[in-house]
Order: sequence, then C-alpha cells, then structure tokens
Amino acid sequence: MVDAALHTIDDILREFPEALFYGQDVGGELGGVFREAALLAKKYGDTRVFNTPIQEAYIVGSTAGMSAVGAKAIVEIQFADYIWPGLNQLVEELSKSCYLSNGQFPVQSLIRVPIGAYGGGGPYHSGSIESTLLIIRGIKVVYPSNAADMKGLMRAAFLDPNPVVMLEHKGLYWSKVPGTEDAKTVEPGAGYVIPLGKAAVAQAADPQKLQRGETCVVITYGMGVYWAKTASRQLPGQVEILDLRTLNPLDYEAVEAAVRRHGKALVLTEEPLLNSFAESLAGRIQRTCFQQLDAPVFTLGAANLPAIALNVDLERQMLPNSDKVAAALTELLGW
Repeated sequence: MVDAALHTIDDILREFPEALFYGQDVGGELGGVFREAALLAKKYGDTRVFNTPIQEAYIVGSTAGMSAVGAKAIVEIQFADYIWPGLNQLVEELSKSCYLSNGQFPVQSLIRVPIGAYGGGGPYHSGSIESTLLIIRGIKVVYPSNAADMKGLMRAAFLDPNPVVMLEHKGLYWSKVPGTEDAKTVEPGAGYVIPLGKAAVAQAADPQKLQRGETCVVITYGMGVYWAKTASRQLPGQVEILDLRTLNPLDYEAVEAAVRRHGKALVLTEEPLLNSFAESLAGRIQRTCFQQLDAPVFTLGAANLPAIALNVDLERQMLPNSDKVAAALTELLGW
C-alpha cells in the first residue's frame, strides 16, 4: 500500500502541474514517517513537495487558499489523532465553501490521514476518527484496504471536486500484521481509478451454502476486512465480506443487496461502537431490510475506552480480532 500511494502521487505530480503535496516531514529524501513520499521532493522540487510546520490547522486550511488560485493540494496529517486542530478549517471552510458559493468556489483537496492501532502506538498515534468525520456534510471519506484500492481511490479522490479525506490504516501499509497479506496486490497501471461510492465483495460465500441459508455477510472496511477473512477460515464457505471502501458516499445499494442475499449481517469496525458509524449503519439496515433479516444485525468494535493503550497486550485486548469476530459469527449463524 505504501508503494501504491507513492506511485500514485508520483503519477499525479507528473501529469498535473497544478498538483502539490505537502505535510509534516514529507519533503526531503525521507518522504514522511511512513516513507510514502520518498524522493518525490528531490524529483519535483521543494516548491511542489515540501514540509510544513507541525500545525494541522494550517495544513488543512491552506488547501482552501491553494484551490482559490488553481492549485490542487494533496496534504498529509501525520496521524489521525492530530487532525483535531484542523477540524475548524475542515468544517467551517472546506466543507461549506461549495454550498455557500452556489457551486462557484468548490475546494478541491485531498487530505491523507494514517489511521488505526498498530504495534503499540499509544493514545496519540492509534485512534480511529471516521465517525466524527462522517457527520461533516460536504466532505467525502474513503478508506482503502489494499494496494490496488489505494491507487484507484486516491486518484479518484484527487480528481473529485469536493474535499476528500482518505483514511489509510497504518497496520496495512506493509502487511506486517499476520493475516493482512492480501493487502498486497498486483499494482494497477497509471490512471487507474475506482469510482467513489462503490463497495466491493472482498470474499464471496459458497453458493450451495448460501442456497441452504447457512451464510452471513460481514460489512466492514480497512483492517476489519482481514479480521473477517481470518475468522471466516473457521467457518469455510459461510461468510461473505463486503468491503465498503468509501464511507461517504456510502454504497448502500450494495449493503442492502448483501443483507438480502444472506439474511444475517455483522457490521465490523475498529472504533468503539457507542454512537458510531457502525451502529448507525446497523440501525439503517434493520429499518430497510427488516423483512429479509433472519437475525438481529450484529455489531462488533473496540472496547468503549477513551484511548488506545500504549501497552501492546492491552491494545490487543481492547481491539477486535479474528477470534472475537469468529465468536460473533458463530453466534450469528446459529441464531
């Protein structure tokens, strides 16, 4: 996924002279703490790829000014937990500009945000923020789970006339977490685009077991795809996995179709469940698919704690994992 991100930004900078890429530590040879912009500053110069101060309000807010003069900014917030100082600009400036100007001043910006818990990052480097972002009208939110999707969604986000926040799970960047090997894919060529708002079936159920009513669907995104894949090995052929890929706009047609296929659904997230996007989606499914459901819509997320623990054992205990998902699926299928 890091390679796909690097190559996509490289393609965009080469193809679009108005494109810029900036953020904390992305300039120079290092190219960010995750190396996803390595050598780009050397290749394109420090007027197009450059470092910023540790000032998220500036990083986010400046994209409105860049858009006003015809530049298309791609910026990076170093970790999801640090986006909060930039939230005022995201809500008050970027998200409202197109609507308040009757479409005459859309802000075209792509805000990349490494997200999620991995390897003991602790309370300031491990958070999940999608539910907060999803209540902001006027922005789009995408969340790729593999390298090909990273490339296709990133280019689509750059080309979109709206502000787009791209959440990238840092535990998937190099597929070092056991069970995430499928995040490595053959990389599509330059120009590859995945339309925003299109979910994908990451794993299909066995047709014969589906016909016998022995299956369910897991609706998820990001790391949840791989928790579900690993868990499903204990239930061979019984689990479809729907990867949302874009959280706003949401491909609710694909969600409804999957739920109606199986009659049983689990919504899986890395966030705590209380007041979350996952709970909202589960409630919507129960309302629109009630007659097709054979069981309540199950949900699974992290423990309802204020932050991710620094200790890796405590981190592991509070997060979902494949065993917790398998237990939930076993209960759901036995309903």
